[in-house]
Amino acid sequence: MQLKAGHAAEYQRRHDAIWPELAALLHESGVRDYSIFLDAGTGALFAVLRRTDGHAMDALPQHPVMRRWWDHMADLMDTQADASPVVVPLAPVFHLA
Repeated sequence: MQLKAGHAAEYQRRHDAIWPELAALLHESGVRDYSIFLDAGTGALFAVLRRTDGHAMDALPQHPVMRRWWDHMADLMDTQADASPVVVPLAPVFHLA
């Protein structure tokens, strides 16, 4: 994902105050151990999460709470027409377990 220049502090502030209903929705959908990292030099955001077997993440884009969060964050980051973040899949190149 890509953060717009000059919005790092506000992005952090909004995530520090994540809505309880959004956190609950993510947990109910099987999301576990979720972190987002920022490359301050480029504004690139890199999210890493673990999810349970049988997770329901595929339904998140249709959920009203998720849609409201995307609208809430749209002024800070690059988004699609529906306010969802522009996400670029990354190819795994190394993993050590």
